Amino acid sequence: MQFRQKALSKLQSPEEIDLPVRFARPQGLLVLAVTVVAMAAATVWAVTGSVSATLTAPGILSHGKGSYVLQSPVAGQITGVLADEGDHLPAGAPLLNVRTGEGTSVVRTIEAGRVTTLVAAIGSVVTTGSDVASVERVGTEDAPLTATLYVPADRGASVPVGASVDLTVPSVPSQTYGVLRGRVKAVGRTAQTRQRITAFLGNSQLGEQFSRAGQPVAVLVELERSPATKTGYAWSTSEGPGYALDSMTVVSASVHLASEHPADWLLP
Repeated sequence: MQFRQKALSKLQSPEEIDLPVRFARPQGLLVLAVTVVAMAAATVWAVTGSVSATLTAPGILSHGKGSYVLQSPVAGQITGVLADEGDHLPAGAPLLNVRTGEGTSVVRTIEAGRVTTLVAAIGSVVTTGSDVASVERVGTEDAPLTATLYVPADRGASVPVGASVDLTVPSVPSQTYGVLRGRVKAVGRTAQTRQRITAFLGNSQLGEQFSRAGQPVAVLVELERSPATKTGYAWSTSEGPGYALDSMTVVSASVHLASEHPADWLLP
């Protein structure tokens, strides 16, 4: 009865009728508006957005055509080395002079390319079929570089063509010049054995290194070109290093993936 009497007494006071009713303070309205905007943005992102991920993999810069191991066709002593590592030679170019029991034989290149490894030296003795050099197949000195990544086979299917790639070059300080930019051009579907990697790169150590964690798949990355840099390729900085990049340089790559399915959100 006391509560009812108090309520009736307020209704009987005419001066109480004209007082405005305050539903919320300005601060409360601001918080409510921010909450509504945040929930709306989260709803839109949950429907149209995707979760990004990064895949790291080792790789190597090359001209994309592989290499071959040059072997001596004869046995004897090397009396002349006619080229140096880094030289670009045409097909059939003389590389070594080997003195045999029948005279001097010349070891020549099989295909045009760049000498990446030269294991022969004057005075050393070679046998028939012994490795004397590795030659990267490349037609001209200004042929563009590409990157070949070796991705674990169980992750190869998650790499889409066109994905952006950041390449860290050990010989280039990333704190100063940043990373090299590229995009995935092709994804291999067949696992690469150590022997196949060795045959393609012309280097058994690289074959062992890239297959150490299992048989990977090869991912070809096309480097983004930029006339504003001295290397001719795009970097995360404006200029990049002031010197050219060499083929057969091992790199570390970060492939930026995007989830094919939008993220699910549970809104309160």
